[in-house]
Amino acid sequence: MAQREQNVRNLRVVIEQPVIGVLYSLQSKDESPLDPKSSREGEPLIFDFPVRIGPGPKFFGDQVRREGPVRRFVYIRIGQLAGDPSSPWSRRMKIDIHDIGSDLLDLAANGRGVIETRVIGTDKDGTPTCATVRPVGRCIVER
Repeated sequence: MAQREQNVRNLRVVIEQPVIGVLYSLQSKDESPLDPKSSREGEPLIFDFPVRIGPGPKFFGDQVRREGPVRRFVYIRIGQLAGDPSSPWSRRMKIDIHDIGSDLLDLAANGRGVIETRVIGTDKDGTPTCATVRPVGRCIVER
């Protein structure tokens, strides 16, 4: 699909209740950590990135991963995978984006807002959440 048929939307992943002191990062196209950060007092961690949207809708971009013909997601790397070799954790969160509704995509058109997806960063056992993580909320926020 030609890039001229695609429109840019801005996405944001907010990790609520991250494990304090653990490094989190986006995963870049070359699988290296991107924008690593950690929480000092339990404050949310925010990751912003652009995606391109084509007809369907289909999602493309440096942070977008694919699984099959429809599923698109982003990875949040944790601990060692986020660039902290001393961390006891080496995990990733998989956050689906293919299920973002057309209503939110339309509202975010032309840079009018950011599609924010909120997830919980600490599992029930107190360790960093990993594997497929279901959003606890998704909305449009102003830039």
